[in-house]
Amino acid sequence: MYTVESLVAQIQGLSSSAGDLSLLLTHLKQADEFLHNESTRLLPFLEQLDPTLHSLGYLYILEASTSGPVTNEQARRLVLLISRFLTSCVADQIRLAPEKFIAVCKSFKDQVLMLEAPIRGVVPLLEAVKKLRSSEHLTTLHPDFLQICLLAKCYKTGFSILEDDIFEVDQPRDFYLYCYYGGMICIGQKRFQKALELLHNVVTAPMSSINAIAVEAFKKYVLVSLIYNGQYYSSLAWMCILYIELANTYSIGKISELETYIQTNREKFDSDNNLGLVKQVVSSMYKRNIQRLTQTYLTLSLQDIANTVQLSSPKEAEMHVLQMIQDGEIYATINQRDGMVRFLEDPEQYKTCEMIEHIDSSIQRIMTLSKKLTAMDELISCDPLYLAKVGRERQRFDFDDFDSVPQKFNI
Repeated sequence: MYTVESLVAQIQGLSSSAGDLSLLLTHLKQADEFLHNESTRLLPFLEQLDPTLHSLGYLYILEASTSGPVTNEQARRLVLLISRFLTSCVADQIRLAPEKFIAVCKSFKDQVLMLEAPIRGVVPLLEAVKKLRSSEHLTTLHPDFLQICLLAKCYKTGFSILEDDIFEVDQPRDFYLYCYYGGMICIGQKRFQKALELLHNVVTAPMSSINAIAVEAFKKYVLVSLIYNGQYYSSLAWMCILYIELANTYSIGKISELETYIQTNREKFDSDNNLGLVKQVVSSMYKRNIQRLTQTYLTLSLQDIANTVQLSSPKEAEMHVLQMIQDGEIYATINQRDGMVRFLEDPEQYKTCEMIEHIDSSIQRIMTLSKKLTAMDELISCDPLYLAKVGRERQRFDFDDFDSVPQKFNI
């Protein structure tokens, strides 16, 4: 018969070595049902444990304590306890019980959302993600962490985990949410190229039927394509006609028609929470039209730019040009005396030390990816399930239906 006191004593005595931890894990698994039955009286016993020294045992008791319904008052106390645990626990111990660790993290996320304080979950969940996985493995905690970062508007912190290349995924839904939330974080950071890559992963991912995540990702994918590329190409046009028609209107190149279309459908864009992104699409058309002028003219007055691009005044045209110069989207100088803009060639000669390091880094990354793909191909070619499926597919063909190969040719 178990008692909480005896389990705490075992945790304190069996947390020092790998062999002891293995024995402790066996005891904790056997006592798991007992802990859940005693969940309402477990929290005081955590004061006898150190989350760093006794991470595994602390995790089991904490998971049992948070498995039931939690009130607002209890959530305030639990958020502090779990925050401390996530930031101080030992990775080697919590990886012995990953399901328990994930359950605690998800409960923690729900509690900070209940308290309407998502920012309190950012740092602890970032530590949890780092401790649970390798840099190439996508866990179910990744999308939860990115969601918390979005709600807390901590885009830079969320972006820090998006720089890692992912090669292993546990559940497809986790991958969809990771790419969707990641795309939104990149949009918040104005990193539209990375956002486009992540959203593209969602809308082109294999799925048995179109899900809500893919539909919402597709809407943002169209808008980001227009902002970053000035155009949209895809075979997925049937997914959301409203956004495809917006892209078609954008391709005409007339600001007035685009603004009319957006005003007509303003409520729909607002209900999709995409109105801010739609406004950036309008701004990008001004930039795109100014970029077209650089391909035709060497010099042009601010008044002519305002007239051609349909801006209200030369001053507004000057602000757009200055912003584009600052962002590196065009190369130009403005003569303040006569209001003339002189368009220049790209000054990049691709021979600086920084550029060489960038190119070398890209080559190294591609070589690593190539090795990964080769290893994955070899692994799949030896997989029994894959070989069985290939064998079934071959049996579907009747080779008598094909013309026989002439045998009289000599090599």
